[in-house]
Amino acid sequence: MPLTDTAIRQAKPADKPIKMTDGDGLFLLLQPTGSKLWRYDYRFAGKRKTLAIGAYPAVSLAAARKALAAAREQLASGVDPAATKKDAKRAARLAAENSFEAVARSWWASWKTSRTEGTAHAAIRALENHVFPHIGSTPITSVQPVDVLELLRKIEAKGATDMLKRVRARIGEIYIHAIANGLAKSNPAEGLHKAVKPHQGEHRPALRASELREFFIRLDAVRISKPIKLAIQLLTLTFVRPGELRCAQWHEFDLEAGTWTVPAERDRSRGLTGMKMREEHVVPLSCQAVAALRELQDHTAGSDLLFPNRNGQGRPISENTINSALRAMGYQAGQVTGHGFRATATGALLELGYRPDVIDRQLAHRERKQVFAAYSHHAQFMAERRAMMQAWADHLDALQTGAKIIPFRNGANG
Repeated sequence: MPLTDTAIRQAKPADKPIKMTDGDGLFLLLQPTGSKLWRYDYRFAGKRKTLAIGAYPAVSLAAARKALAAAREQLASGVDPAATKKDAKRAARLAAENSFEAVARSWWASWKTSRTEGTAHAAIRALENHVFPHIGSTPITSVQPVDVLELLRKIEAKGATDMLKRVRARIGEIYIHAIANGLAKSNPAEGLHKAVKPHQGEHRPALRASELREFFIRLDAVRISKPIKLAIQLLTLTFVRPGELRCAQWHEFDLEAGTWTVPAERDRSRGLTGMKMREEHVVPLSCQAVAALRELQDHTAGSDLLFPNRNGQGRPISENTINSALRAMGYQAGQVTGHGFRATATGALLELGYRPDVIDRQLAHRERKQVFAAYSHHAQFMAERRAMMQAWADHLDALQTGAKIIPFRNGANG
């Protein structure tokens, strides 16, 4: 006799499981604990099997009969309903494990090993703020271009086109990782740069070479400590990144040979960062740079750092120290920053005829064209760079003294 909702509700548990039959193999298993479980007994390929349909009352009598009809239809088509359910559960579990966020964090864990701590932190924070809230729980294979476009347009609406560009690039890298590991077959971010506002890159504030004479006059007159004046002088002479200079240690320098080897990594527990691309970089030092370093040695006795923090603890000066000194010289943030000397030197050296690849190597830029990079990675251009750095220092001397500037060509076109 078929079951009724009333009979099911009124059924009381006993010491042993009770089987309440509905018909066609469907029955309700009443457990001693009081739970009521729908089951379907059937035969497939000559073997007796049982399909778990769900628990009452979450699965009603009508829903259980509907599930029974679907299972019988599968059997009629030669499909095992229990195996189908097992496969569906496995697919759901894999989808959860391969959600966009799970795959993104896997990508990030690998990607960050060749990046600085700050760059790695910024990347994951961008994903946490702008991407995961929208598609983080979605299976990596289910994310559609329209999903990515929607989140990009939310960033675009805020006017943050630089962040938009970075986020789109990160999503693309995540899908390259997913495709390489067999977790996805296509990249839904591909081509979406055409559907959003492009980012107009902002150059870091920098002086023109023609403004350096006034700059050196101000540097000489400003009332700041001698080590910080020397730090600024060294930035103009070497045009390294400010972080590479402020965290420098004396053992990295060979003043007799006129070289500075900036390590890929430094002791981060002391706040010391190495190269941006985590690749060792050799900086040829001009005579003027060596002289400035020898003078600096008189101010740092007892410290392994060129620019120790006055608060001690073996840490370097803060990242704001040089920019604060530039503000003390009367320059606004929109006029010049410590990083801007790289642009100043680059523009001047290009005008003076030096080859872009030599300048780029001195700047420690990573070659962006992958095929060329494979052949140029070990090209240091050291002889040309050494000649260029000395000529640049001589050029700065001439600017400071107000001498007539004659374009230098030694090694420029070699």
